[in-house]
Amino acid sequence: MNTPISPATPPTDAPFSAEVWAKLPDYFTHLPHRVQINVWGDAESSLGERDALRLARVLARRFPTIAFAQFPQRDDYPFYPVLGVMGLEADGSAIDYGVRIIGHPGGNQMTSLITAIQAVAFRGASLAPRTRLRLTKLAQDVELEVLSDAEDEVGPALAKHAFGLAVASPRVRAFLIMADVFPEALLRYSVNYLPHTVINGRYHVAGALGETELLQHVARALNP
Repeated sequence: MNTPISPATPPTDAPFSAEVWAKLPDYFTHLPHRVQINVWGDAESSLGERDALRLARVLARRFPTIAFAQFPQRDDYPFYPVLGVMGLEADGSAIDYGVRIIGHPGGNQMTSLITAIQAVAFRGASLAPRTRLRLTKLAQDVELEVLSDAEDEVGPALAKHAFGLAVASPRVRAFLIMADVFPEALLRYSVNYLPHTVINGRYHVAGALGETELLQHVARALNP
């Protein structure tokens, strides 16, 4: 079992400033459900994988509401590290809501990690009732890929909506892709502007989207 970290000052291995460290209790101390950050990657393979593992370990040591687990690389993941935020039941079993961050969430994307943890911990309760109702009527699977980067100030808000949809519906999976770390994703989808959303690998939307707008685009992607 990890020894809890003192809340006063960040440990020497903390991947963020003392100012950010001081704000984290506001987000993580009173989560209604525990979460687990799964990290697929190898600290010896790349700097990003090492930093992602360090980040998850530090959060799990500081906050009892957060657990951490490391897994080896998988053949079906083209980029690493991969962070998956899972729900934890009282018996310790993990629930996969399909919430993923591809690449170390640096810069503004630390906010995206916070929103992913909160979306899972609150079981998507922040979504509007109308959104939750419409999600129950989905008849097809939906994969949301949000491309953003460390400098993108709009991306975290979009990622929050995508993560919320994934937690609220078993038909939806949401991936935040760190495009500055993996420019191959930009080339693959011919992206020139961030944030950029790809729905089921073929329907593209550039720029910021609200919760209702994102759901409207999902409907259009499923019914072209």
